[in-house]
Amino acid sequence: MIGDTLDADGMQDMQDMGELLDSIGPIKPLRRGDVIEGVVMRSDHEGVLVNIGHKAEGLVPPAEMKTLNRDGAEALNVGDEILAFVVKEESAEGSAILSIDRAVGEKGWRQLQKALEANEQVTGKVLGFNRGGAIVEVLGVQGFVPMSQLVSVSRDSSRETRARAQDSEPVASQEAGSEETAEEKQEEHPDVGRELPLTVLEVNRSRNRAILSERRAVQQEREERKAKLIEELTVGEVRHGKVTGISRFGAFVDLGGADGLVHISELSWTPVSSPQEIVRVGQEVDVYVLRVDAENKKIALSLRRLQQEPWETITEHHHVGDVVDAKVTKLTDFGAFARIEGSVEGLIHISELTSRVISHPREVVREGDEVQLKILRIEPERRRLGLSLRQAEEEQD
Repeated sequence: MIGDTLDADGMQDMQDMGELLDSIGPIKPLRRGDVIEGVVMRSDHEGVLVNIGHKAEGLVPPAEMKTLNRDGAEALNVGDEILAFVVKEESAEGSAILSIDRAVGEKGWRQLQKALEANEQVTGKVLGFNRGGAIVEVLGVQGFVPMSQLVSVSRDSSRETRARAQDSEPVASQEAGSEETAEEKQEEHPDVGRELPLTVLEVNRSRNRAILSERRAVQQEREERKAKLIEELTVGEVRHGKVTGISRFGAFVDLGGADGLVHISELSWTPVSSPQEIVRVGQEVDVYVLRVDAENKKIALSLRRLQQEPWETITEHHHVGDVVDAKVTKLTDFGAFARIEGSVEGLIHISELTSRVISHPREVVREGDEVQLKILRIEPERRRLGLSLRQAEEEQD
């Protein structure tokens, strides 16, 4: 019998073949809309014949591979692996009809969905503009960035080409007409052809709808840079930055990816009524790192800490007995405060305002008055300065 003639090697081969057959699952039939991988068997002007496995073949007509380039099938070689979209299932009449163009789009839609779920960034190329924003190509898919979600493209500049963009809708494919439209728009608007970092806001394949945001991508990048910068910053160090914004309470300085705040009180040792008196937007400055709040991601900076404090050098410029120019800054029941040298303030006791008896300093001086005062005491370590209006006037007399 045949079984008796099989040796040990033959039995082993039969066993290996059985295991191989068991490991092969049932052949999954191709369905319209599937995206499959295949190997090029033939490529000519009639199209591309593709081996899609299990001895099955599919045909990519020339009209379904325009995304390759203008050479079409000639760009493919036998043995190349390609991704294809099933347009028509295999039947008794012939091989399955495949599309390379549609596969590019389908793959892009899937990648966009994954990017949305993972909150990952993608790169988009500006194709043109319409009334509401920018039309972009992302991963082979045509998407839309609303004007409110654009950062690097100004509203005014995009308005100039919206009317012309309404007459020709750009598409994601590289057809000759689309290329001409893109070239025309490149001439019309400098932002056409630019690549933008984007995040995906919405993906709706059934409606061919992909909404993206440059603003969120830029904000995301900035938050990441800020978190990294906060980890690197140490209190007391000096950093170089650029003034990016000014408000009534201070100035914002970009330290290279993250903004820190220089409070108005930290702009100068002298009193400041408006930050514009000290800095301007775009100005490059060195700043002192005052505080770093990692939990709330806030950075406090100072300009005045890099300048010498006036109290430290007051004895180099003034001495007891000197008569100096001053400005009255505040009135109290017991006297008046006056400022000399910009930020150094001293007290004129009520008894040193005049030789006559008064009930309140307002009888002699008012806030804002420019006066000459005599220095009675200098105490730099206690930040105290004693002044006299009465004695200065007596010396003048």
